[in-house]
Amino acid sequence: MIKGLYETHLQVSDLERAVAFYTEVLGLEFAHRDENRPIVFLWIGNNKTSMLGLWEQKENLQTRHFAFTVEKDDILNFSSEFLKSKNLKPYNFLKDGSEKPMVFAWMPALTIYFNDPDGNQLEFISVLEGEGKPELGVVSYEAWMEKNENRFKV
Repeated sequence: MIKGLYETHLQVSDLERAVAFYTEVLGLEFAHRDENRPIVFLWIGNNKTSMLGLWEQKENLQTRHFAFTVEKDDILNFSSEFLKSKNLKPYNFLKDGSEKPMVFAWMPALTIYFNDPDGNQLEFISVLEGEGKPELGVVSYEAWMEKNENRFKV
């Protein structure tokens, strides 16, 4: 029955600032503005199958977390530099000061985090090939590859 997640919504303190961040910095496409309420909808990706709603909330802002699906190579080769070029601070799930992506071994998935201007926690994530290894916990990509080196050899 359920085939995926179509949309999610975030509370933001300044709607115009948030729209600029998500369209100009992250490249989402404007979809619709509600003329009666402070709400803007943005398309995620170019196939119009996912949407982000931004709701202006001046008081009692409740931040959230969600993840954008991206290519593994984009996370490995561009994510930290891309985020820094946009004045965003990348961090990993462990929040140990490293800006390098980590692997959730149970999935497995490569991931890197950053925050929007309101403190919503955003994530770039790419599901990796192969079976999960929950016993490894959260590890560096290098450690993940080392544990799987025999599987990836040609």
